[in-house]
Amino acid sequence: MKNGDPIRIDAERRELTLAIPAKKLSARRKAWKKPAPRYTRGVLAKCAAHVTSASLGAVTDDDLKL
Repeated sequence: MKNGDPIRIDAERRELTLAIPAKKLSARRKAWKKPAPRYTRGVLAKCAAHVTSASLGAVTDDDLKL
């Protein structure tokens, strides 16, 4: 998403939609490059490399069965 892109919010369906043409979105995906890591050494680098996202629980052992 870029500044100024139109979005549609449907609160009842709990949906957020980027309202740009598929062709434009495809071109953006092709041009995207993974950013360099902010931290390359130390605890924060280890955390960034091994911890899952918050939506998955922010854990280092995602295969652990509770």
